[in-house]
Amino acid sequence: MRSSAKPPSAKLPARPRRPAARAPAPKPYHHGDLRRVLIDAALQLVGEGGPDAVSVREAARRAGVSPGAPFRHFPSRDALMNAVAEEAQRRFRAEIEAALAEAPANNPLGRFRCLGLAYLRWAMKNPTHFEIISSRRFFDHDKTACVSQDNAELIDLAERTLAEAFAQGQLRSADLKQVQIAGRALVYGFARMNIDGHFPRWGVAGADAERTAEAILDLFIEGIAKVPSKSA
Repeated sequence: MRSSAKPPSAKLPARPRRPAARAPAPKPYHHGDLRRVLIDAALQLVGEGGPDAVSVREAARRAGVSPGAPFRHFPSRDALMNAVAEEAQRRFRAEIEAALAEAPANNPLGRFRCLGLAYLRWAMKNPTHFEIISSRRFFDHDKTACVSQDNAELIDLAERTLAEAFAQGQLRSADLKQVQIAGRALVYGFARMNIDGHFPRWGVAGADAERTAEAILDLFIEGIAKVPSKSA
């Protein structure tokens, strides 16, 4: 008698289990020169909202990095502001050097005028950046040797230029220190008037500011220049 039980059905051999797919390993952060990017972000913040708008956290957000990423380069806001001041000073000096490269080599008083005009133009185009490098409120001068050195070299350049002008008989006064201080007061004061919004009350529209700057600088140059004698 045949058994009615069905033979057990053949089973396919079990497939070996594939290891669970691993999540891709996070790629290491790569942003090129992060320090440079953070300084540029901070400069942008300064341009938009003034020096008080700068924070390490906001600079990190602008740079597209985590809030903690910048602290390897800038452990504090003060450290970031010092770097911002150094970069602003570098750009300021580059503007002056470019202007002097176009100035007449044989006319020191003309070069002094170019120096003053470059100062004014940069300060008016970059008022918030100028405010940083011209005030001790926003960064520590003792920790930013580059700024102090650049500033001293520019002052020395102006002094040498005036000395050449006097040697060539272009100046009416022999007190070069007073002339230099007066010139610095003129350009600095004009730049501060722009920052503090004084021009409208003096009837100077925004579009006329640069022409006014050039006119008062020429008035100053005329005042310190030695008038050639009629017998010359």
